[in-house]
Amino acid sequence: MIAVFVPSEASLKKVGAADLEALPEAAVWIDLVKPTAAEDKAVERLAGIAVPTREDMQEIEISSRLYIENGARYMTATLMCAADTENPRTTAVTFILANHRLVTVRYDEPKPFVLVENKLARSCPPGVTGETVLMELLDAVIDRNADILERAGSDMDAISHDIFEPGGAARTGQAKRYSDILIAIGRKGDLTSKVRESLVSIGRVVTFVAAAVDGVKWSKDMREQLKTMQRDVTSLTDHASYLSNKITFVLDAMLGVVNLEQNNIIKLFSVMAVVLMPPTLIASIYGMNFKEMPELEWTHGYPYALVAMLLAAVLPYVFFTWKKWL
Repeated sequence: MIAVFVPSEASLKKVGAADLEALPEAAVWIDLVKPTAAEDKAVERLAGIAVPTREDMQEIEISSRLYIENGARYMTATLMCAADTENPRTTAVTFILANHRLVTVRYDEPKPFVLVENKLARSCPPGVTGETVLMELLDAVIDRNADILERAGSDMDAISHDIFEPGGAARTGQAKRYSDILIAIGRKGDLTSKVRESLVSIGRVVTFVAAAVDGVKWSKDMREQLKTMQRDVTSLTDHASYLSNKITFVLDAMLGVVNLEQNNIIKLFSVMAVVLMPPTLIASIYGMNFKEMPELEWTHGYPYALVAMLLAAVLPYVFFTWKKWL
């Protein structure tokens, strides 16, 4: 699918691209979503660029993600998708800047694209160019990552409270549902690692844009915006690292709590075994069927044996309680 955006008064208008042979020359942003070979060729003819394939976009080398070819700047970043669901994922998106026209190539639906499209459809600065759209997209991606990290941090605070300060029935192992908590921690760890990967790639793109525009007249506002983006990416990357460390700590704490619960259960069984061992010994002794056993002739032998077994069970329990082992 191909979407073409052209300036229209104080907004960026999305026009149809039914005829691939007649794409508008005034287009400042061409968005390719899962493009076909025909759409790739049409954009290549209009913009004078080579649209990378999906396999090329998956390359992880910096030289394959950030480069200049025939005056066009190619920048591939990793963006977050479906971050609000239980199965977040990342996708590679390529930004191609050539002759003040921006071409984006993607195979998923990152939320910042919809936000920027709606924003520019309402209003955009006069003289909008591909550079302006690129700045809007990068800014939206950074803001989106910040929102994801903020929500992940709030979720981790709630999980920490549930682990360290449970209330009421939640103090028992059955009510705390440790398996659900462990799954939640694992999901937040996976989400945070994906966001950090995205921030690292966006940081490289911002640095590449700032370095590649030497000699090109950028407005003062754009230069300041680039510097702000670099600072934001650095601070968010540090925050993502902090969150990763916090998730590791919470995971270790959760496993420690599980071990304590298991130890308490084992301790209970051990105490029960020790308490029942002396009565079992007495019952075993007087359960033997030897012919010469003087106690068999006792008139009150049976109640004596019961009392002995009761005392043998109660005394260890009292001793353990006195030692505060229970």
